[in-house]
Amino acid sequence: MLVAIGLDETDESAYRALVALGAADVPDLSRRLTLAERDTERALRRLERQGLAAQSSGRPGRWVAAPPGVALGALLTQRRHELEKAELTAALLAQEYRASATEPAVHDLVEVVTGAAAVSQRFLQLQLGASEEVCALVTGRPMVVSGMENDAEEQAAVRGVRYRVVVERSVLDLPHGLTELTAALSRDEQVRVVDEVPTKLVIADRALALVPLTSRSAEPAALVVHASGLLELLSGLFESVWHGALPLRLGPRGVTEEGPDGPDGTDLEILSLLLAGLTDASVAKQLDLGLRTVQRRVKRLMELARVTTRLQLGWHAYERGWVSREG
Repeated sequence: MLVAIGLDETDESAYRALVALGAADVPDLSRRLTLAERDTERALRRLERQGLAAQSSGRPGRWVAAPPGVALGALLTQRRHELEKAELTAALLAQEYRASATEPAVHDLVEVVTGAAAVSQRFLQLQLGASEEVCALVTGRPMVVSGMENDAEEQAAVRGVRYRVVVERSVLDLPHGLTELTAALSRDEQVRVVDEVPTKLVIADRALALVPLTSRSAEPAALVVHASGLLELLSGLFESVWHGALPLRLGPRGVTEEGPDGPDGTDLEILSLLLAGLTDASVAKQLDLGLRTVQRRVKRLMELARVTTRLQLGWHAYERGWVSREG
């Protein structure tokens, strides 16, 4: 938890133990931390340099913890100051970059990134650099990055970045496909489903895009597309696929959304997956329900909608707002 202010796991454990004990000698602290005495003393020396611990003047060999409110507060203030300077430097560099890129050369509008590590790193940078929206088309054949599982999405969500994602139906059949989609929906990401997406694609703030290159070469590669007519074309491609896709709706089980006689949360999950093209058996497997339970709930939904076919049920679901293409 204190890595942000420069403490590694050993240093933090030593400081926490020292705070709990009030004071301790090296052998006692070493046993408590299950560390060698030499490693414990090194950790204490590092804490001493950061103003978090000191040797007792009254009892030689004893170490005492500095008050957390004062000592950690000073380190936090120092880190904030360093971050402010880094932020200012980043802003100045961005301004310099924009000034030099007012009339970019044609060859600067598209980069070719090669190698799995490089492609993965650019994918991460693209998301971490987004400030408003990330749009993505996700295939069921992940190569370097899956498009749905990485810490950058959680960090972006905390910053208020909006996600719109279209996945092809085969993603639902991947081992952890539904789990990842459920996690994405829990972060308020908007997810839609189509039979097949034309290509894997990620666009950040309509200013930068990443498109994987498919080739016979064993080495992964991707295009990084900067603001240009090509980027506008890719944005238009995403919007076209987005408007033709079906929203995926998954939610907490048992939540009633239309009163006691209306469909509950599980009903809506089942309906969403059925409309996305899954069979009853696949829905049962994905939601960890019995096949008969799924079929019984579908029958109840048809009775609520007063229809006799599943095609009619789908139409009725849109009419009643149980599912929607909006959002």
